[in-house]
Amino acid sequence: MHQFFVEPCQIAGKRITITGKDVNHIVHVLRMKPGEELSVSNGVDGKEYRCQIECFTDGEVQCRLRFIKEDGLELPARVSLFQGLPKGDKMELIIQKAVELGVFEVFPMATKRAVVRLEGKREAARIARWQSIAEAAAAQSRRHIIPQVHPVISLKEAVALAARADCGLIPYELAEGMGRTRELLGGIHPGQSVAVMIGPEGGFEEEEIALAQAAGIWPITMGRRILRTETAGLTMLAWIMYQLEAEA
Repeated sequence: MHQFFVEPCQIAGKRITITGKDVNHIVHVLRMKPGEELSVSNGVDGKEYRCQIECFTDGEVQCRLRFIKEDGLELPARVSLFQGLPKGDKMELIIQKAVELGVFEVFPMATKRAVVRLEGKREAARIARWQSIAEAAAAQSRRHIIPQVHPVISLKEAVALAARADCGLIPYELAEGMGRTRELLGGIHPGQSVAVMIGPEGGFEEEEIALAQAAGIWPITMGRRILRTETAGLTMLAWIMYQLEAEA
């Protein structure tokens, strides 16, 4: 079943209208015909609108709603990833896989050891690119919301936001004790909010960890091996996903 995202205003009663780049994909790539079914989400309410193609008009696909599914495909907790800006195109991979793993939102984060610096038009273009990757990953993984990729924030701003979560975690190579990691992960339950802070290449500096810890964010170890920045966040999200869905 192919899935597409539309704006809430494009769902009007039993009538659903698909516009934009998805029209070309439906007509010329997938070669779908009237009568075939597809899935639509508005990226906001977490529902799946199962509909049937009625006709093709100029630049639009007109569909008729058959039924609405509300089967809880989203993680039962709001997980926010604060990712230190990595080099190259690693952020694209991180966002794609984080969305597949169920992240609710991503905050690109400028830290002292982050080599990449984004500002002005360059930042706006990069954020737009990352957001399009998040949307494509959400559609591919059959999610019903599109996780938001926020503008770049400072570590101080990130700590202030992450401290509001029910559980804040910051993997750190000098942290010790997997028992504490297991305890904190085991304390994550449906309905909570979780913040995960990941450093860039080179990790966090000691004063950055101290700032996070003073705000109630727990430094934890991820084991004996040092993980790359593009591996660490995804590993944390996979652990959290298992913890949350094991309770379901």
